Amino acid sequence: MPTMADVARSAGVSVATVSHVLNGTRPVLPHTRQAVLDAVDELGYTPNTLARSLVTSRTRSIGLAVSAISNPYFTEILQGVEAGALEHGYSLLIADPHDDPEHECKVVQLLHERRVDGMIVAPSADPRELVSYLGRHRVPTVFLDRVIDGVIDGAAGGAVEDPADGPQRFDQVCAENTGPMARLVAHLAGLGHRRIGLVAGLPGLSTTAERITGYRQGLTTARLPYDDDLVVHGDSASAGAERATATLLSRAAPPTALVTANNAMTIGTLRALRDRGLTVPDDLALCCFDDFAWADLFSPRLTAIAQPSREIGAQAVHVLLERLAAPDRPARTVRLDCAFVHRTSCGCPDSRERGRPSQSPSSQPSQPSQFEKGNVS
Repeated sequence: MPTMADVARSAGVSVATVSHVLNGTRPVLPHTRQAVLDAVDELGYTPNTLARSLVTSRTRSIGLAVSAISNPYFTEILQGVEAGALEHGYSLLIADPHDDPEHECKVVQLLHERRVDGMIVAPSADPRELVSYLGRHRVPTVFLDRVIDGVIDGAAGGAVEDPADGPQRFDQVCAENTGPMARLVAHLAGLGHRRIGLVAGLPGLSTTAERITGYRQGLTTARLPYDDDLVVHGDSASAGAERATATLLSRAAPPTALVTANNAMTIGTLRALRDRGLTVPDDLALCCFDDFAWADLFSPRLTAIAQPSREIGAQAVHVLLERLAAPDRPARTVRLDCAFVHRTSCGCPDSRERGRPSQSPSSQPSQPSQFEKGNVS
């Protein structure tokens, strides 16, 4: 097996220069760098990652702790993280915290003990112990999808007090939640609906709180009153959404339209409607937060908010690498825009039949007669 010394002899440089090229520890002239890389390729040299980590105190690995990896949304985020990590020569160690605060702390500790250079974590609904651990050990971390601002008592802005070193702040990468949810509600209100129900996510998650805020903003924009009876938590899961939808349908004055706050809950809501013999959109209009690959295959096709999931994952890696390169820089929260995907579950005619694209963040759909204002209670 070729060694670094063999690469140095072949390239006509010192072993130290080879090390600088491979580890990026010092600038090297372009022609010298290319000579080293050519020698590496010709000899089939494979760097000794363990030896390199002992020298640089870096393992070039990232810990990723994301719940519900089987969820298509998080699967796409994982793909974005993986692509971003590989692009920069990093490997991934992956764990599923199962949205359980106690298990979350265990898997993050295990990842930390594997000497990962930094972590990307989608925090649970109660991340206080997680944030405390990461703060005590000064682990470079990016919070993904769910932010912690205002969630943790005494840690506004994601700061954790460390008596020895002062406050630590964490970078965060997520999608916009409030505005897109408000748009779904306003869209349904524009179709004549006056009782719009929300199947909300797991209490405690920032995504849940922000989407409820967006729901209320959409009602305000449409000059509709907020009604507690029209908001039920589906706990971000299919089974929970089935129960929540059943509750909403049992109200004395049930909703004429529903908004589901994530893709898993959309499935549960559709199952609950099917079990009651109700059809979408004839009996109940439906819009959902989270688009997914087969949303266009449902009948009717699902009107949805599409999150830039892969970009969220890739951006999290980018932000983490910036943190590793400059540990003292100010923390930041990156929010990425979502797209409004206009299909037919809301009750609008199929845009494909009118020769228009089915996806348009700025389109203003026409109103079908069954949802004209004044005809929906």
